[in-house]
Amino acid sequence: MTRLFAVLAFFIAMPLSAQLELPSDPEPTQTAAPEPAQTIAATQDEGTDARIEQRVSGIFAELPSFQDVAVTVSEGVVSLSGTVPRAEDVERAEAIVNRVSGVVTVENALERDLSISAQGGGIASLADRWAGFLAALPLIGLAIAVWAVIAVTGYLIAGLGTIWHRIAPNGFLAELISSAIRFGFVILGLVVALDMVGATALLGAVLGGAGLIGIALGFALRDTIENYVASLMLSLRQPFRANDHVLIDDLEGRVIRLTSRATILMTLDGNHLRIPNGQVFKAVITNFTRNPQRRFEFDLGVDADDDARAARKLGRETLAALDFVLANPPPEARILEVGDSNVVIRFLGWIDQTQTDWFKGQSRAIPAVKEALEEAGFGLPEPIYRLRFDPRSATVPFENIPEGERARGSGQSPSPAPAKTKHTITVTEADEDIRPANEIATMVEEERRTSSGEQEKDLLDRSRPVE
Repeated sequence: MTRLFAVLAFFIAMPLSAQLELPSDPEPTQTAAPEPAQTIAATQDEGTDARIEQRVSGIFAELPSFQDVAVTVSEGVVSLSGTVPRAEDVERAEAIVNRVSGVVTVENALERDLSISAQGGGIASLADRWAGFLAALPLIGLAIAVWAVIAVTGYLIAGLGTIWHRIAPNGFLAELISSAIRFGFVILGLVVALDMVGATALLGAVLGGAGLIGIALGFALRDTIENYVASLMLSLRQPFRANDHVLIDDLEGRVIRLTSRATILMTLDGNHLRIPNGQVFKAVITNFTRNPQRRFEFDLGVDADDDARAARKLGRETLAALDFVLANPPPEARILEVGDSNVVIRFLGWIDQTQTDWFKGQSRAIPAVKEALEEAGFGLPEPIYRLRFDPRSATVPFENIPEGERARGSGQSPSPAPAKTKHTITVTEADEDIRPANEIATMVEEERRTSSGEQEKDLLDRSRPVE
C-alpha cells in the first residue's frame, strides 16, 4: 500500500503534458493586430457642430442634386432631410458627409423626389437627356458624315467591277467579293461613328443581337444557305459546259445554264428541268459529252447446241465491218451465261459521238449482228415451255386442253402453224442515217440566246477548264 500511494503521488506531481507524452506546441503564428476602431472624443470643442454643418452645407450647395437637402448637426451627429432627384443620390450624400472630419454618425432621412415637376426626378432626367442630346447634335452629325464617307468609299471600291472580275475566277465570285466589300465598309463606318459619340457599348449590343438572329436564321434557312454555297462551289469547279449531255443521278438532259440557285437542263424530250444546286453538288454526275468516244452494247442468245465461240467471232467481224464502229478500241463479244435454251452473248462496239448518234448506231448494230448470225445458221431460240398433263387427273375439262394435245389424244395430226408473212419493205441508206441528232442541242443554243437578258446570270465559263 505504501508503494501504491507513492506511485500515485508521483503521477499527480508530474505535468499533464509529460504524463500523456504530447509533443510540444509549435511556435505560435504571428497574426496581424486588428486596427483599432475609430474613437469618439469624450469632449467636443465649442463650435465644432457649427463648423461641420457649414462645411456640409457648403459642399451640398455646389452640387445640383442636393439643393433641397437640409443639414443639422448636434454633438457630431449629422441629420439629413429633404429630397434628391435619383435614388443613388441618397447613398452619395451619406458618403460625402462621412468623409467630413468630426462627424460621428449620419441620420439619413433623404427621399427621392417622385413629384411631376420641373425639379422632379423623371422630368429633370428627361430634360437633362434632351439637353445632352442637343449639345451632342454637332458631334452626332459629324459621326454620321464620317459613316457616310466611309460607306460611299466602300461602294466606290466595290463598284470597280473590272478589277474584281480579273481577280475572281467567275462573275458570281466577283459579285460576292463586291458585296462583302460594301458590307465591310458599312460596318467599319458604323464602328467609327459610334466610337466618336462614345456609344461603342451600343454597337456591342447590336452586334450581339445580330449574331443571335444570324444563328437562328442559319438554322431556319439551312437549305437555302447550303444551296447558295453549292452554287459558289459549282461556279468555281465548273463540272460541265453549256449544252453538255449529262446524267445527274437519274435526271438526264442537256445543260442550258448554271445559275446562283439551280442548274437548268433540257431533257431529251424537250422539257425544262430545274435542279437545286445543293442536290447537283452532292449528286453523281455522268457527262456523256466530255469524251467523244462512247460504247454501246446489246445481248443476243444463240442455241445451246451451236458453237458460241464461232458466234462471238462472227459478231465481232460483223461489228467491225460497220463503217461507223471504231477500229480502236476494237469491237468485243463476251459470253455472259448459259440460259435454259440458249447461250447469252454480249456484243460491244465503240462510236465517235461527233460523227454518229449513239442511239442510231446501236439500232443499226443490233439487226446487223442478228441477221449475220441467222444467215450463218445460228439459231436464236425463243424461250421453250414444256407442258405436262397427268393422265391420272380427270378434272381437266376438254376445252382447257391445248388444240395440239387434243389432236394427239384423238389420233389426229395437229394442224400446221400458219406461215409467216414476209415483209417487202426496202430499207435505204437514207433510212439508216446515223449522223448525230442535234435537235435538242439546237434547242438549247436557241434557249441560251433568247434568255441571255434574264436576271439570273449564267455561271458557266468556257474560258475555265472543266473539272
